[in-house]
Amino acid sequence: MCFAPIPPACHRAWGGPLGAARIRVAVEDFQVLEVPLVEPCGEGEHSWLRVRKRSSNTPWVAQQLARFAGVAPAAVSYAGLKDRHAVTEQWFSVHLPGRGDPDWSALQDADFSVLSAQRHLRKLKIGALRGNWFTLRIRDLNIDPDVMEQRLELLRRGGFPNYFGVQRFGRDGANLRAAAQLFQQPKRRVNRSKRGIYLSAVRSALFNRVLSARVASGSWNRALPGDALQLDGKSACFVADALDAETLARVDALQIHPTGPLYGEGEPLCRDVARALEAEQWSGLEDWLDGLRRARLAAARRALRVVPGSLQGHEESSGVWVLAFYLPAGSYATSLLDELIRVVPSP
Repeated sequence: MCFAPIPPACHRAWGGPLGAARIRVAVEDFQVLEVPLVEPCGEGEHSWLRVRKRSSNTPWVAQQLARFAGVAPAAVSYAGLKDRHAVTEQWFSVHLPGRGDPDWSALQDADFSVLSAQRHLRKLKIGALRGNWFTLRIRDLNIDPDVMEQRLELLRRGGFPNYFGVQRFGRDGANLRAAAQLFQQPKRRVNRSKRGIYLSAVRSALFNRVLSARVASGSWNRALPGDALQLDGKSACFVADALDAETLARVDALQIHPTGPLYGEGEPLCRDVARALEAEQWSGLEDWLDGLRRARLAAARRALRVVPGSLQGHEESSGVWVLAFYLPAGSYATSLLDELIRVVPSP
């Protein structure tokens, strides 16, 4: 079985980059504040911790919390992974049945600290976050402020393509290579977490392929006949069999969004033109599709566009720009940056 590469091209929606620039020069250049789906209620056997971390990954922090609390690693959970090369605030939960909280203030580490602790009735589950606030610093970008503001206004008014970020695929596509090995050797033992990462990487790459084609054709932000449309901020979809004036107006008003496929078991929700476009983009990639089918993942949909909230940008000093914005869960700040700059590596 030979797995054809999934073409990675991700076309930009609003024109070329405004210039080349550097990001993440310092850890503080990338800051993320997680917004939970619910707030802890103040009682229960789960201790919810708001943690600030710096230059450390989420699973490692979870291990340190488990060690300090004297519980098994499985007793610590979190809603999502956060960037390692960043300063981030996120929530963790620690299952402490029949026990009081340890003195979290005594947990001293150079890379993270517990900001607050509150009890809750349930553990924190993967995906249980509303979104994230970002503050990003862009360096070596010499551009007219009016030009920057014009591009930011396009993003405020029209959103940007909801691509999965390159970090989804691992360094140099390592997660896709691991997925191919998993599909070729289905009996090979892989822990559940890594298996999920590999399968998600394949679905994400296939989604990006469809989205890129729709950006290239100018249909990423408008409805096609047979599109599966999604209410803004919701997961449920409905099929646009007839593109009446009201539906088109709601798409233009950003109230509903066209969606792309997260491949899996079940009939595609979209039909007609939209379904034919998706099938065309996956031509020659049948081995990947078959691997996902055998993995028994349920088909789902993802909005093709996302609108940043409260997007602001200003020039902090010569060539140094600061952006601040909110994104719903599952969307990538790096995909927004792709509509502004071409990232170059730091020397």
